[in-house]
Amino acid sequence: MPNFIPILILLLILVAASIRIVQEYERGVIFRLGRCVGARGPGIIFLIPGIERMQKVDLRVITMDVPTQEVITKDNVTVKVNAVVYFRVINPVDAVIKVLDFIRATSQLSQTTLRSVLGQSELDELLSKREEINQRLQHIIDEGTEPWGIKVSTVEVKDVELPPTMQRAMAAQAEAERERRAKLIHADGEYQASKTLSEAADIISRNPATIQLRYLQTLREIAVNQSSTIIFPLPIDLIKPFLDMAKGQVQAKQISDVIAALKPEQQTEKE
Repeated sequence: MPNFIPILILLLILVAASIRIVQEYERGVIFRLGRCVGARGPGIIFLIPGIERMQKVDLRVITMDVPTQEVITKDNVTVKVNAVVYFRVINPVDAVIKVLDFIRATSQLSQTTLRSVLGQSELDELLSKREEINQRLQHIIDEGTEPWGIKVSTVEVKDVELPPTMQRAMAAQAEAERERRAKLIHADGEYQASKTLSEAADIISRNPATIQLRYLQTLREIAVNQSSTIIFPLPIDLIKPFLDMAKGQVQAKQISDVIAALKPEQQTEKE
């Protein structure tokens, strides 16, 4: 019995050395005497001590920040941009045996692709067509990492830093654009108001009494504030009857004066 104790201890040590535990989000790439025999897991994995070796690969989505890159756009504007890349390993074997440090390799590829794609775009496209640029970046980086067993799901350009001179120029351009829109809106309002006033004038010209009603309504609105001094122009149509009446009286008086002046002359001739 005592002779079996060292053997039992040796067996326990060998068993302990051969057991590996792989998490649900991991896979173990097995190398047997230097040759890859595939990926195993998750759960308990038994390795042949001294013959097999395992390298774990995380299958979860990796979030990687792309450092700030200085880019010259197609219209010769220097900007600083940074981005974020979301990717994950879909083939653990390729990620281990086809590239050394796939995270660093993906980061370098993302940086060069970011400079290349943004260098082919103008500044206005970079600012207004961000979604299209993100899709183009994702497509190019995903094609580059596909042989490594890596799937790039999303690429987002986070920040675009413009030179101070360009910021001032864009602010002036935006202000001028806002002023142009304001003037167009004001002119359009004036045009619509003139059309409405023209239609109202046509209606009033067909019925002159409406202008008098409008004046009376305006007086009623102004009269709400009793402390106001109202200077109200009267339309000629409103006072025209009185003017005609006064004119008729003046003419009648002139005729009577002429008749009165003629009577003495007639009496003189008779004598």
